[in-house]
Amino acid sequence: MDIKEILFALSSADALGSVREAAELSEKFLSRFCETRRLRGAGAVGFLKGKSDYTILLDAHIDQIGMIVTDVDGDGFLTVSNSGGIDIRALPARTVTVHGKEKIPAVFFFFLPHLSDGKAEYTDISKIKLDTGLKEKARSIISAGDYVTFSAEPLQLVGDTVSGRSFDDRAGAACLLKTAERLSGRELPCNVIILLSDAEELGMRGAVTSAFELEPDEAIAVDVSFGDGPDIPENECGRLGGGAMIGISPVLDRALSDRLASISEENGIKYQTEVMGGKTGTNADVISVSRGGVRTCTVSVPLRNMHTEAETLRLSDLESVCALLEKYVLSGGLMNA
Repeated sequence: MDIKEILFALSSADALGSVREAAELSEKFLSRFCETRRLRGAGAVGFLKGKSDYTILLDAHIDQIGMIVTDVDGDGFLTVSNSGGIDIRALPARTVTVHGKEKIPAVFFFFLPHLSDGKAEYTDISKIKLDTGLKEKARSIISAGDYVTFSAEPLQLVGDTVSGRSFDDRAGAACLLKTAERLSGRELPCNVIILLSDAEELGMRGAVTSAFELEPDEAIAVDVSFGDGPDIPENECGRLGGGAMIGISPVLDRALSDRLASISEENGIKYQTEVMGGKTGTNADVISVSRGGVRTCTVSVPLRNMHTEAETLRLSDLESVCALLEKYVLSGGLMNA
């Protein structure tokens, strides 16, 4: 499968709490290229054996933002709470899937401005009810504690630009699956672990436990970051089509950042740098302090409209990430540094 097929397949599946569709699909893909197993904090983990015991961990999170049902009323309207960062201003009239005893389509109720003098405010997610259309039957199918996910399908825009839901971080997951395919069957200088971690949107919980158990020598967290757009300062975003975003931060290993940049230049791989402050907002923050510390960096895909159903990116940037990860692993990383 090409990178677009992988991305679209992962985007169309869900991974939130006990809903594991995307995790199971990614494990199925990964098992084609390497030995796999599950950890408590991971959707899937793959192992590629190298000539030495030195180990590079490549991480991307497989979970997504969503909601959880807190109440079902007698008219079939649901009250929900958020699971991960959601901008509730954009919720009214959006369509979702409720994962009850069966999958139920629903839509957030929209209070018409004609009836509110245009003064309706959306500041509390518990006040924006979900309409299932089930009326009194809702309680027999949906219960408090059921998960809710957004339901838009990915689509192709002009050229290599695509848009869809959960590209944060199915884009990173797709890059790791494609990288595993590229490395499979080749002689590697070191071990490689492909980690598709869980619960990043809930405090990076999966990366904490998985990194502790896997004990890598170094790690690269592959995620998405803010892409360019109207009125966004250039120094606060990456450029779509500009290639992989290599992280630079006081909490990241500068030698690793510099090595990634050098490999990009040596191999003609498009890249750009992303300078951050005292935290990256990715799994790198927790992997880097696992056990006695792990030399860690970020490689990100520039993305517009983060945490919406219209997350937008360019496939060429995913290809740059895959090429960089492949060449970096084949170089042995910082094994001899």
